[in-house]
Amino acid sequence: MEIKAIVGEVSGWKADAVVVNLFEGVKTPGGATGAIDAALGGAISQLIADGEIKGKSSEVTIIHTLGKLAAPRVAVAGLGKAADFDLDRVRRVSADVCRTLKRAGVKQAATIVHGAGIGGLAVEQASQALVEGAILGLYGFRRHLSKTEEGDLETLTLIERDPAKLPALERGISTGRILADATSFARDLINEPSNFMTPPDLAAKAEEVAQTYGLSCQIFEREDIERLGMGGVLGVAKGSAQPPKFIVLSHKGTITGRPAVGLVGKGVCFDSGGISIKPEAGMGDMRNDMAGGATVIAALRALAALKSPLSVTAIVPAVENMPSGTALKPGDVVRFMNGKTAEIHSTDAEGRLVLADGLSYAVQQGLSPIVDVATLTGGIVTALGNLVTGVFSKHQDLVDKISRAGAQAGEKVWPLPLYDEYNEIIKGDYADLKNSGGRAATSITAALFLSNFVGETPWLHMDIAGTVRTDKDRGYHVKFATGVGVRTLTNFVLNLAEEYQSK
Repeated sequence: MEIKAIVGEVSGWKADAVVVNLFEGVKTPGGATGAIDAALGGAISQLIADGEIKGKSSEVTIIHTLGKLAAPRVAVAGLGKAADFDLDRVRRVSADVCRTLKRAGVKQAATIVHGAGIGGLAVEQASQALVEGAILGLYGFRRHLSKTEEGDLETLTLIERDPAKLPALERGISTGRILADATSFARDLINEPSNFMTPPDLAAKAEEVAQTYGLSCQIFEREDIERLGMGGVLGVAKGSAQPPKFIVLSHKGTITGRPAVGLVGKGVCFDSGGISIKPEAGMGDMRNDMAGGATVIAALRALAALKSPLSVTAIVPAVENMPSGTALKPGDVVRFMNGKTAEIHSTDAEGRLVLADGLSYAVQQGLSPIVDVATLTGGIVTALGNLVTGVFSKHQDLVDKISRAGAQAGEKVWPLPLYDEYNEIIKGDYADLKNSGGRAATSITAALFLSNFVGETPWLHMDIAGTVRTDKDRGYHVKFATGVGVRTLTNFVLNLAEEYQSK
C-alpha cells in the first residue's frame, strides 16, 4: 500500500472514500468532520441525532455522498471517549477503518490524521500511529493459499491543512511504515508452518535481513556450537533431523564508549515437547515457539532502517524439539556454555535450555543490557491472559524502561517478582539446577533459571507466550501472530540511545 501526505482540504479531495472522525458524545461535529457535514447538508448531524453514529471506539459508518463531494463515500470513524484517547486508539481506529474500506472495495482513500487536531496529539506521533494501524490492520498471511485475494487498499493519503506540519507528517509516515513492516515481517516468520521455517530457514531469513539492511550476520553450525560448549542448544536439537543454528545479527551504531545492547530470542522452530510430548490438541500452534527469535531479528531490521545510533546485537539459538531415539531424556544432565549444569525433569521445558546458552554467549560478548524474549511458559497465560506480556528483572530501571517503550508501542507489560526464595524450587539434586520445578510459580522459576546465566549484567526477561497470538482480528492485531515485542524493543533501544546521548 502506498502511503503519502499532502496539504489540502479533505472535503475537496477526490478518492474512492475520505475518512473523518468523531468523539463519543459529540452532537455537533466540528473541524474537517463539520466541513464534510455541511457539504452533505447536515447528513452526519442527522445520523448523530438518530443515534446511528455514536462516535464509539471501533464504530465506522459509511455515508454515500451522492455527488455532493468529490469522493463518493465518507467514512466516519468513532474515536471513543475523549478522556480515553491516546496514540494506541489512533492505531486501532486506523486498523478498523482500513479493514472496513477494504471490505467495501475501496482502492484509494484519504484521511485526516486522527488526534492531530482536537485530540491534542503531536502530528508526527499521530501520523506514525495511523500508519502503523493501517499496515498492521490490513496484514494477512496468504502465502500458501492457492486463490489470490483481491480488493486490497492501494493508496492511503494523509491530508493536512497546515503546510508547516507536512515535514512532521512525512517523518511520522516513514517511521510508522518501518515499524509496521518490521512487525509484519515477524508475523510472517511466526505464521509460517514449521516445514517452511526450520532452523536453517530462520538462519537464511536472518542473512537476508543482514544483506538488505547492512547488518553483520554470523551463523554458527553444529561444530561451532559444540566448540563453544553449548550443551543446552545441542541437547534440545538432539532429537531432530534438522541441524541447530546459532544466529548472531549485529547493527553498528555511532555511539562510542557504550556496550552494544543484547537482544536474545528463543528460536524453537517447532516444539513437540520432545520425550515429554505435548497433547495433540494445539500442537500445530507450536510453530510459534520461535516467536522470540523472530521478534529480535525484526527489531534489528527496524533499528537498522531507523539508523539507531546505539549498537545492538540479536542472538537466536534455533532448534527443533522432537522425540526420537537420540532425543534428550528426562533424567539427563546438560552442561551449558558458562559451565553450569542442569538435570532434565521435563524435555518440554526446553526454551530455557537454549536461552541459557544464548544468554551466556551474550554475556561473553560484553553485551549490556540484555533483554531476552521467549514464548516460555503456559503459566504466564494463566497469570496475565493474552493481553499483557510478563516481564522479570531484578533491575527496576530496566522494568521502567521496557514499560515506557511498551506504552509507546501500545504493548502492555507487567512485572512479576524474582524473589530468591523461589530458587529452592529449581535447585538440582545431582546437578546445579533442574529445568522444571513443576506448576507452582512456573513463569517465575523459569525466569530465575535464566538469571543463572547473566551474572551481574543488567538483564530483563519478557515472556510473550500469552501475547504472541490472537484468535481473532482485534484492532491492529490480525488473527494468529501479533508480532508483539518488535516495536517495544525498537523503542527501548532508541530511548536508551537518546538517554546516552543526553549525558
